[in-house]
Order: sequence, then C-alpha cells, then structure tokens
Amino acid sequence: MDTMHKPPLTVAVAQLNLIVGDLAGNADRIIAACGEARAAGGDILLTPELALSGYPPEDLLLRPDFYRACARELGRIVEATEGLCVVVGHPGEVSGSWYNMATVIRDRTVIAEYRKHLLPNYEVFDEERYFEPGDAPCVFEHCGYRIGVTICADLWEPAPSAAAREAGAELLLALNASPYHMDKQRVRVQVLRDRVSEIRLPVLYCNMVGGQDELVFDGASFALDRDGRLAYQGASFEETVDIVRYQGHAWHSEIHARPRLLEAEVYEALKTGVRDYLEKNRFPGVIIGFSGGLDSALTLAVAVDALGSERVRTVMMPSPYTAQMSLDDSLEMAERLGVRHDVIAIEPAMQTFAGLLDPFFAGLTPDATEENLQARIRGMLVMALSNKTGWIVLTTGNKSEMATGYATLYGDMAGGFAVLKDLYKTFVYRLANWRNSVSPVIPRNIIDRPPSAELRPDQKDQDSLPPYDVLDPIIEAYMERDESPREIIAAGYPESDVRRTVSLLKRNEYKRRQAPVGIRVTQRAFGRDWRYPITSRYQDEF
Repeated sequence: MDTMHKPPLTVAVAQLNLIVGDLAGNADRIIAACGEARAAGGDILLTPELALSGYPPEDLLLRPDFYRACARELGRIVEATEGLCVVVGHPGEVSGSWYNMATVIRDRTVIAEYRKHLLPNYEVFDEERYFEPGDAPCVFEHCGYRIGVTICADLWEPAPSAAAREAGAELLLALNASPYHMDKQRVRVQVLRDRVSEIRLPVLYCNMVGGQDELVFDGASFALDRDGRLAYQGASFEETVDIVRYQGHAWHSEIHARPRLLEAEVYEALKTGVRDYLEKNRFPGVIIGFSGGLDSALTLAVAVDALGSERVRTVMMPSPYTAQMSLDDSLEMAERLGVRHDVIAIEPAMQTFAGLLDPFFAGLTPDATEENLQARIRGMLVMALSNKTGWIVLTTGNKSEMATGYATLYGDMAGGFAVLKDLYKTFVYRLANWRNSVSPVIPRNIIDRPPSAELRPDQKDQDSLPPYDVLDPIIEAYMERDESPREIIAAGYPESDVRRTVSLLKRNEYKRRQAPVGIRVTQRAFGRDWRYPITSRYQDEF
C-alpha cells in the first residue's frame, strides 16, 4: 500500500526520568508507559537510550552480573508488551561482547535488535570504555511501515542512518540520552536536519529527562519531517509520554512546546539537578551556609523552588568582618522564602583556634591563613549539622571561583553538591535578575553590592581577581574553546589579566579535584569533561 494511503502509525514517546542501576524500578516505569501507550491507542512505545539501566551507568557496565540483571528485567518488559510494539534501550551481552542496544518487542516476542554503531568518546561520554560497536542496520515492519532504529550519536554522522535507508527504512526512530548544556537543543535540531536532508527520511527523536549526578537531561524530544520541518516539540525538563502520529510521509502532533529564555532554561536545569540528586539519593533536605552574598542567595532560591521551603535550611555564620547588611539581607531573604534560618557567630571559635595556633604563628604576619580559618570553621559547622540531621550541604561556589581557586578547601568548598559550579559569576547575576523578574525573592542589596568574601575589613573580590566581565571571557576562551593565551590577548584582553587568570586556573586543579560534584550547564564543565593533570610543567606560549 502507498504510504500516502496507509492508516496512521501512532507512536508514544516515553520521555522518562530514570535512575541509574534501579533496574527493577526502571522496568516498572517502562511497563507503566506501555499501559499509557495502550490507553492512548499507541502502536509503538519508544524509550530513551539505555532506559533500562539509566544513563550513564559508568563502570557498572564493567560487571558481567549487571548485564545478567538487565537481561532478567528485559524479560519482564517482554511479558508486558501484549498488543503493543516497544523499542527498549538497554545494555546487552551478545556472544561475550557488550553493546549499547535497542531491542524491538512485539506481543511478547523479540523481533529485532540494534547495536549502536558510533560510540562517543568526547565531552562527558566514554562509551568506548564499555561497549563494542555494532555495524548492522535495524529495520523492522509494523502496521505496514518499515521502521529504522538508531541510537543517539548514530544520527550525528551520516553512515548509520544511510545504512537504515538502504535497508528499506521509511522513517527512523532514535533513542537518545543527550545531556543538557546551553544551546544544546538548537544544535540537536540542526544536526538532525542535516541528516534528514541527506537521507530524506523523517525522524522521531526521544530523549531522556532528569538529573544524574552532574548531568541533567532535558528531554525536549522532537520530530522532523523529511523536509526538515519541526512537526513535534516535546516539553523540556518534564517526564511525559507524548503521542505522535505518522501518515503521508509526515509526523502529526498537537504538542509544540515553546522554547524558553536561556535564563529560564538554565534555571530549570539547576532545579532538576538539585531535585533529582536529593530524591534519587534519598536526602531529606539541604543546608546552605548563607553569607548574604549573591551566590548563596541564588543557591537558596534554586533549592526552595526545587524542593519546597520545608526541605531547606539556612545557617548564617558571622565573623567580626561580616557587615550588618549581610545579616539583614540574609534574614530578609530567608523570611521571604519561609525557610528555617539560624545564626551561629564564629568569633568564639576564631579566638579558640587563634589561641591554639599562637605558639606556632609567633612572629609571622597574618595573611590568607587566618582568612581561610574562618571559612574552615564555617565548613566544620555546616558539616556537623549535616551529619546530625542527614541533610546534605549545598555549596555555593561558581565557575569563576572554581577556575581561579578563589575558594577554601574544607571551608566554603565543604559540602555534597555544588549547584552553581558551572555558572560564571556574570551569569549568576543574569540568573538572579531573571529569577527576581518572576518574583522578587532576592533582596536588591544582595545583587547590587560589590561581591566580597568578608574575611577581612573592606574586602572585595576584585582585590584578588580581575573584574568578572574580564575574567569570565578569559576563562571561557581558555577552558571551553581551548584558545591559546596569545589568541585571547589578540582578542583584546589585557595580557596581565590573561597571564594571571591562566596561572590561577592551572595551579588550582588540585582544589577542583576535591570539590563536590556539581550541575553541568555549559559545553565544558569542571569534572568529567575537564581532565588536566595536577602535576604538570607545561607552559603556554604567550
């Protein structure tokens, strides 16, 4: 029958929030989605990449027993597919080799399998460590349509989709676990438009959603017709089972989620990262050392929006150098958001430590040692509260500070999850102003006053660092785009600031290795996609 006159093919796009290693729970969620698909009249249920295991399982994929457990849970899914065709992403073992796979099941019978061809080994991806590549296309017939299957990176290069077309595919279903970073959705759509223009096949792209350690998956599943028209756009950062129909060479859907402003998008990513880190690791709540500064204020706003005020607690720990404005602003914001707010003055602890160290510091000039001691007293206090309550400490440092080491090990870096770790200070300002445009939760004083660690009289961040509007572009150019210092200077940045910034970035790698995990929102974050040696004598050319 001509495609134009075939009955519509109804696909349920299961944009699921799954938990790495929760094989039974993930199988249950897929089985529940089967029920949702049937109730909506679906012919096919499409799941994300490695849906059964969650993504990324990392070195769980080196354990043979993990594959056996996945196979058992896949068997449960097979038994739940009566009256439905289901495409499930999972790790699989075939003849002693391990693959990133998709299995096609219809009416309790496995009818086809696909093994991912292209194994990404860049940015946050490390699939060559775990899997063997497949080399055969997968095309199955259902409801009179010949349907090709691909997995994530297979659509970023021409060969796998071209092979599916040559094997007779009329349309493609793509399983994905594509993590979020700024501008990622535009890139995805453009890459798939390039593939569609080459192979002239329509594509339905199903993406995972939710937080997994430092990664956040934004969902935003979509469909492109063979002319590149965006025919379906799923919501971002929401778990959904959407219905999309295919007929007459085109996708049809009433779901067309509007794109968010960049600030709204990033804020939603932070909320998702915080919420899922707590929920998936079963933490009852969070503690924030609240200084009255901008970073801790934005962290507090994100935490309350993600978790609710009853699961958030702030602790102000003033020293003799803390301004009254900081005390007032922190109390005001805590009251605006309805969180518990405690004050623990650290001067008695400072005096005790000074007395203990006096014999060893005699004749030495006070310096950053005494400043860092204040931060470490605060770190000790919030960690004690965390130990006693079981609530996790959210650290408040930003990417500019992580790059330059403008943070104290075992002090303000003490904690379990770093919400702003991948946000430059200049973007922290943008995000705070955006959040206040929704509702004014951050007191204006906190945004307007010059940033300060308040560890000595009249201290300002710019006493130790270049201005943030200079510092942040230098870090971004060197770290995210791998530009040389010479190129950055040629772009107009002062050589003295470039030299200083690059030097700080290099010599503080040891601190970053000891920093808590934090949410990735840029294309290159400190963590799994930044792997520089601590011990190194390499010198950049200026």
